[in-house]
Amino acid sequence: MTTQDTGVAPAVAVLGGGVMGGTLVAALRTGGWPGDRVTVADQDAAKADALAREHGVRAAGNRDAVAEADVVLLAVKPDVVPAALADLAPVLRDGALVVSVAAGVPLRVYEDALPAGTPVVRVMPNTPALIGKGASAIAPGAAAREEHLALVERVLAATGLVERVAEKHLDAVTALSGSGPAYAFYVIDALAEAGVLLGLPRDLASRLAVATVEGAAAMVAQTGEHPAVLRERVSSPGGTTVAGVAALDAHAVRAGLVAGVRAAAERSRELGAG
Repeated sequence: MTTQDTGVAPAVAVLGGGVMGGTLVAALRTGGWPGDRVTVADQDAAKADALAREHGVRAAGNRDAVAEADVVLLAVKPDVVPAALADLAPVLRDGALVVSVAAGVPLRVYEDALPAGTPVVRVMPNTPALIGKGASAIAPGAAAREEHLALVERVLAATGLVERVAEKHLDAVTALSGSGPAYAFYVIDALAEAGVLLGLPRDLASRLAVATVEGAAAMVAQTGEHPAVLRERVSSPGGTTVAGVAALDAHAVRAGLVAGVRAAAERSRELGAG
């Protein structure tokens, strides 16, 4: 009988006390996970202790945290994954779910290193998860069932949007939403710089650029309408918006963004192959 069967929250071990590890701990607590059912571990014990104090959870060494866990969240750098798997495999509970947020490491790496039949789920999050506005995709391994995917969705609920995908799509997800915040920051910076070139004070230009992008994204999300339709509604014939969009097209901005996402996807594939 699992802890879910008894109505007790599954015990979760978060391995890695960096930005994403801290985000996951915060998301668990925001989502209502009891502090005594969350343990954080890091090679830097002081970092784990600080996270534990901040969020009201427990701190422990890797092996102790894993031995007591129903769910193990691997929030370590990709190059650390093999060593982490070798360390946790001997103490992993039978039936425990392993969830990884390490970019580019394929499911087969986990499944080869862990006991046969271990359910594994890969997650590709992005940095806005820090403020509950993230976009994450989850991909199940061979032994992961519906209950495991539902549990991962429950863990990630406070981070923002969570979508299920096949692992073959994770390179595209990495390129689009994983790297995507950087593209959005790039556009916001460019818009603000244009405002400065036209004479606006820099702080005002930045506030206007941020609010504009935030509002446009919210309109797409809330109306459900295609961005092209919404764009056409503010593009009066012969008006300022039409002139601006024509200039963007002339400078291949749309093609540049598509090329950027494709380049990021190719790099993700290269990292996974390595």
